[in-house]
Amino acid sequence: MPFGPASRLGVSLFDETPPVEWVPGRSDDEAESFIRAVYRQVLGNAYVMESERLAIPESQFKRGELSVREFVRTVAKSDLYQSRFFTSCPRYRAIELNFRHLLGRAPLDLEEMRMHSTILDTEGFAADIDSYIDSDEYQSTFGENFVPYIRGYKTEACDSMVQFTHLFQLVRGASSSSLKADVAGKTPRLNSLVIQKTPTPVVSPGSDGSTFRNPPVAARQRHGVGANAEGKVYRIEVTGYRAKNFRKVSQFRRSNQVYLVPFNDLSKAYQRIHQQGGVISSITAV
Repeated sequence: MPFGPASRLGVSLFDETPPVEWVPGRSDDEAESFIRAVYRQVLGNAYVMESERLAIPESQFKRGELSVREFVRTVAKSDLYQSRFFTSCPRYRAIELNFRHLLGRAPLDLEEMRMHSTILDTEGFAADIDSYIDSDEYQSTFGENFVPYIRGYKTEACDSMVQFTHLFQLVRGASSSSLKADVAGKTPRLNSLVIQKTPTPVVSPGSDGSTFRNPPVAARQRHGVGANAEGKVYRIEVTGYRAKNFRKVSQFRRSNQVYLVPFNDLSKAYQRIHQQGGVISSITAV
């Protein structure tokens, strides 16, 4: 079961769509829908042109020579997948995406990510893809005939609340893609968050604050006037700032800021942010 209302979490489509299981003997039209489902999941909901499709593996799947699992493996090892999600991405971003695409969840912790980094260093890309698809987790969850699906928002798919919140850094609603999920581009979403075991606010993808991403420098420890051991301090994540409010650079450019504010100054900070045109994404106690 999911931790909260699926509609507010932005996962209602995932929650309301039953897992897709292939049964041998289905028609070519049904096989075509399964092929598209595999592309959609393994390629992170990104658009696939007809010229990019894998004609030979598709034909083998339709003839029953490949199971769903083996077709998933073929897509994940393809040049198409490598060019989009491996060679053009930083190491730990590529690992994050493998978890999303092949296991449907966020990585558990830094050690799990390091394990895959070690496989990449010692055995290479193909062996690392095999390590996901040949894992006991994949086999017990998807087996040979289920198309992998996003499941990291369910209690049975994650071991901690931190891991649960991290899923929403990788999946910004059912319409988002791994290539265009948010303004962070191809930079890692979870690197520092996994290292520090830091939970993140879960912001509805339909809200004004959904475009927030952590700035390159965003201190998480207490600092500033009134931020002492006795006082409550709150972390305010703000997005939506437009450059025209500060300098005439571009009316479309947006920036993100993080403020650590003592409780007594929350009201003033709230008013100042809105006067400057910012949108508060979340307010959490530090």
